[in-house]
Amino acid sequence: MTEPQQKWTETIEAEHHLLSLNLKEVWKYKDLVYMFVKRNFVSSFKQTILGPLWFFINPIFTTIVYLVVFGGIANLPTDGAPKVLFYLAGVTLWNYFSSCLTETSSVFTANAYIFGKVYFPRLVMPLSIVLSNLMKFGVQFALFLSFWLYYLFKGEVHPNIWVLATPFLVILMAAFALGLGMIFSSLTTKYRDLQMLLAFGISLFMYATPVIYPVSSLKGIWRTLAMYNPLTGIFECFKYGWLGVGDFNPTMLPISAVIIFILLAIGTLVFNKVEKGFMDTV
Repeated sequence: MTEPQQKWTETIEAEHHLLSLNLKEVWKYKDLVYMFVKRNFVSSFKQTILGPLWFFINPIFTTIVYLVVFGGIANLPTDGAPKVLFYLAGVTLWNYFSSCLTETSSVFTANAYIFGKVYFPRLVMPLSIVLSNLMKFGVQFALFLSFWLYYLFKGEVHPNIWVLATPFLVILMAAFALGLGMIFSSLTTKYRDLQMLLAFGISLFMYATPVIYPVSSLKGIWRTLAMYNPLTGIFECFKYGWLGVGDFNPTMLPISAVIIFILLAIGTLVFNKVEKGFMDTV
């Protein structure tokens, strides 16, 4: 005699589908975003002797190294801009992008202990990373402005109307880092090797971005490849606006914006899909 087939009395399923981003719910947790932003910012210099001064020391020492290696030994051109200001501009932008990308890419693995204990919209975490790094960017941008004012009074830089595009450039960098970071964070829940690959890739990507050189110094296929980099238009626009140098074309920004927001949409969808069951694989 066969046993009667058992049937489930209750079924627990996710209430949202792939395209359900619950952005309204993220807004309801804005206080949590603020708490994470404060935690990330404070923890970055907690239990250090120099504290927030490291936000200044890092770009200063990096700029000095670039001056010696790329400005002195390699003698790379800067399109006539003061070398200190040229490298400091690149370092300031790159530090923000690389920090956002690196920290966002490890959201799931680094915060699994939190995700496993309490519920909140998972998008809160990568958003808080981008915002906390924005505060660090503000500190380093103030350092850049102090040097910029010095050279402005000396008449060695010639800013133009494109300085007003700076907030938009920062938004594009944040969106690019957020999109890529969420894609990598979703993949690293199963493939931890990608974290080491990403650290190596970010180092290489810096040399594919006009951080230490102007696009005008590139020729042939290297120049063509540089134009496919979404960060190229951002860096060139920033340097063109603040320093008055560079090979900037206004069409570069719309192209960068389209590529970046496509990646952001893909990253958000992938993140939304993976966060439902990532605790089973982390």
